Amino acid sequence: MKLCNPTLVAALALTLAAGSLAAQTITSTTPPNHPNPRDSFLQRTFYLKYAFQQNDANEIVTALRNTLSPDDRVYLLPSQNSIVMRAPQEEITLAEKILSELDRPKKTYRVTYTLTEMDGTKRLGSQRFAMVLVSGQKTSLKQNSRVPIVTGSYSSGNSVGVQTQFTYVDAGINFEATLDELSNGARLRSLIDQSTAVAPDKDAALQQPVMRHLTLEGASFLATGKPLVLGSMDIPGSNRRLDVEVVMEPLP
Repeated sequence: MKLCNPTLVAALALTLAAGSLAAQTITSTTPPNHPNPRDSFLQRTFYLKYAFQQNDANEIVTALRNTLSPDDRVYLLPSQNSIVMRAPQEEITLAEKILSELDRPKKTYRVTYTLTEMDGTKRLGSQRFAMVLVSGQKTSLKQNSRVPIVTGSYSSGNSVGVQTQFTYVDAGINFEATLDELSNGARLRSLIDQSTAVAPDKDAALQQPVMRHLTLEGASFLATGKPLVLGSMDIPGSNRRLDVEVVMEPLP
């Protein structure tokens, strides 16, 4: 077997070393820097014009978060009634369009309740209570009187004699109403509570007024200008009843 030429062996070793160095140089080359996508994010603050209720603002923020990219940042500032957003320009443009559709003035309605006392088919009298409602907001109306009720008596041991103690309860009628606008009318949620002080039976040992309560609660669909009977309640101790009717009219 012939030995290799030393000169050839040295040349081959130099060639292999150069190739290895070239390979190391290619492997260690640093790739070009890629820009961070968040560097293109912009920050905008949107001030709500018509969403005055906390629930309304929360619903708008939820709609934005569900529609925009998950990488976008959307925050509500209740104290400023505003929304802060950090996102690319195209996402901010889309958010502006969504806000223009959701943050709009709500319609206002006049709702009139009519309570009619009936004796069979004879109409004895009626009362009307009108409320101005904004879609989505609860409104209350109260008309009460203070009725004194004796709770006890005591003797002070002086010339004043017996002292009588009283407590006062409210007697009257309370309304709570919430109107939700629909495409072809509105949904009305009502709570009507009436308290009446009735004279006790003449044979009762304690001549104290008796408090009676009538409560009507529920949800109904209303069409503009069309009266709707919400319910009818019998008046205890008589043949009379109380009919409750409501009608809705839009305001300009």
